[in-house]
Amino acid sequence: MSLHPSLRVDSAVTQQRTVLTRIERIKDLMKKGLWGEDRPVTALPKTKIVRIKTGKSKKKEEAATAATAPAAGEAKKAPKS
Repeated sequence: MSLHPSLRVDSAVTQQRTVLTRIERIKDLMKKGLWGEDRPVTALPKTKIVRIKTGKSKKKEEAATAATAPAAGEAKKAPKS
């Protein structure tokens, strides 16, 4: 059975979550080395969520300038021959 188009979730529209699940918080604490096996699961410390701002990347801008530069250079070489 297929999903109705009005119920589909667009990934571009979704916002970043501000609350982590218990498992995600435990994994974050494990990465930081703050989690011990003897700690209770119900009294977890707060964890900060890092928000990443998206914008134009420098790689895309460099690729765009690099793609146009050789074409202009080849056009200048062609009349000399």
